[in-house]
Amino acid sequence: MTEQAIVETAHSSDANPVGEARSLGADARRALARNPLFWISATMIFIFVLMAIWPSLFTNTDPTEAVLSQARERPNSEAWFGRDIQGYDIYARVIYGARASILVGVFTTLFTTTIGAALGITAAYFGGWTDSLISRVTDIFFAIPLLLGAILFMSAFPSSNDPYFVVVFKVVAAISLLGWPALTRLMRSSVMQVLPNDYVQAARALGASPWRIIRSHVIPNSLGPIIVVATINLGAYIALEATLSFLGIGLQPPVISWGVSINDAIVGLRTTPHMLFFPSLFLSLTVLAFIMLGDAVRDAYDPKTR
Repeated sequence: MTEQAIVETAHSSDANPVGEARSLGADARRALARNPLFWISATMIFIFVLMAIWPSLFTNTDPTEAVLSQARERPNSEAWFGRDIQGYDIYARVIYGARASILVGVFTTLFTTTIGAALGITAAYFGGWTDSLISRVTDIFFAIPLLLGAILFMSAFPSSNDPYFVVVFKVVAAISLLGWPALTRLMRSSVMQVLPNDYVQAARALGASPWRIIRSHVIPNSLGPIIVVATINLGAYIALEATLSFLGIGLQPPVISWGVSINDAIVGLRTTPHMLFFPSLFLSLTVLAFIMLGDAVRDAYDPKTR
């Protein structure tokens, strides 16, 4: 072998070192970076979140300013999405409506994921009567339809003149009450697959405490599936909030949300279809973005797809 060939071989070995340690998270990040679906969905979500945090960046129009003389006005250069039956600018209400809808989706996802993960880890790790008790309670809550339970909760605790965040919290509580059982089952199953691994048994043999084992070994290696499902569920929770608001028992005026706008649009559906089209479009795009993100994350964490 010539000297030049030896040098080229050395450079090749340095660029692709043999035996380089690669974790599941690192592989997932590389897969996401190469997936155009991830970047499309992440860009869409970034825009919607920016709308929720900083709506004045997108419009200077007051969403509560009613111009009755221009009620039912169709889309034009001054009101891009037209006006509703009360003369509100639909574009402004769509922009400001992102805040309440996304807040419900994010907080519901945080609560259901936290509760489901905690119960699933507890049931799988400790087993015995603890596992049986948590599993039976989970089965009871899982048997109640999510939408029906949310309707009953909101009917029992209606929102009339409550402050903004109280109304949002009630909707979050109504959905979270029955949204955690599926995540508990998923987390329990994921932890059950992790526990027999050698690194968990070695930690036990070395005398590590249960909390240390759970924190350092169980959670990092079992959290992938629940992250995927939680991402997809976030979009579903936003759609569920819109359903409750459409039925008149979710978010209530003066709170502005896409569900409230869709409910208001039913009155003039035949004469002013643009009132329904634009809030529904933004709602659909938001749900689609989170579902696409969940699919991308699922593919990244699934080694069978690589």
